Amino acid sequence: MDARLDEAQERLRDSARGFLSRECPMRFVRDMMDDPVGTNEAVWMQLAGLGWTGLVVPERYGGAGLGWLDLAVLFEETGAALLPGPLFSTVALGGNAIACAGSAEQCERWLEPLAAGTLRATLALQEPGGGATGPVRLTARRADGGFLLSGAKAFVSDAQGADLVVVAARRERADGPLLLAAVPAAASGLRIRPVAYTDATRKLAELTLDDVFVPEEAILGGERDATAALEAALDRARVALGAEMCGLASRVLELSVAHARTREQFGKPIGSFQAIQHKCADMLLRVENMRSAVWYAAWALDEDEQDAHLAACMVQAYASEACSDVAGEGIQIHGGQGYTWEQDLHLYYKRAKADEVALGDGALHREHVARVAVDGG
Repeated sequence: MDARLDEAQERLRDSARGFLSRECPMRFVRDMMDDPVGTNEAVWMQLAGLGWTGLVVPERYGGAGLGWLDLAVLFEETGAALLPGPLFSTVALGGNAIACAGSAEQCERWLEPLAAGTLRATLALQEPGGGATGPVRLTARRADGGFLLSGAKAFVSDAQGADLVVVAARRERADGPLLLAAVPAAASGLRIRPVAYTDATRKLAELTLDDVFVPEEAILGGERDATAALEAALDRARVALGAEMCGLASRVLELSVAHARTREQFGKPIGSFQAIQHKCADMLLRVENMRSAVWYAAWALDEDEQDAHLAACMVQAYASEACSDVAGEGIQIHGGQGYTWEQDLHLYYKRAKADEVALGDGALHREHVARVAVDGG
């Protein structure tokens, strides 16, 4: 693996950084916090026009056909900007699940409009009372021409503005084979209730499904067990989320260093004090470790390396806690003003705490890593 970005990836990073600085300043982020859907149609279509929604979608389905390392470069920039809206849920969750589990016909049906920005998708996995990747209990009972889905899902990202929800279910019984069903957000029997959450820059919802009919052609990959496909999709989502957390932590470090250079105490910039210097040095170490882990895992996924699953789990095992640590240290460096509403830093801290548990916390992924290391899974 070459530890440096290539020329095309450098251009992607610079282009994303320039676009976000113009179209996603912090005043835009704050405006979207008050928006019930959390996105702006004009900005969404602009980023779709830049190819972001189709970055990892294969060319035969209208995408750019790039790799997950390219997507990691992009999500590092969106994390630094706290980009609101459904880009992560559409690309790294819903669209990713379709790409991993769907047939060629299903991918053509949903990935083409997704790449064009006209379809927004998300993934409904977690259930009330369970962890981020806890047991799936929602059932899919066979009906004439398809299945009836019944149950509930919790903390579904950007469901309020989604057109399609990929729902994880168990066929016939709670311990039956796993199915992934593509459910239109407007389906009869599906109720979407917004949930107030720590991070208002990313909208979450609770879903209730009451005998929601899903035709057979909307079951991703048919009726075969989708456990392996879901795990593959989650590996990619772990890397994407890790990249977002890396960008977020990097921006917190920048803000903290800038504050330490200008904030004076006892007649000196606080950055001259060794305690602050140590904090900044530790924050930099965590950021660089995160970036190394993310880039390697993304490369391993692109190259189909044998340790790709292990590397993806290690990203979350480290980054989920390291990002929160960096955000917390940033608050400490800023002192009491760091958590005031006027400062932007508390928004980064809240996103860091939300990201920490979005796909399972560090303890869960350390358990995954240990299991893979001992017996290969």
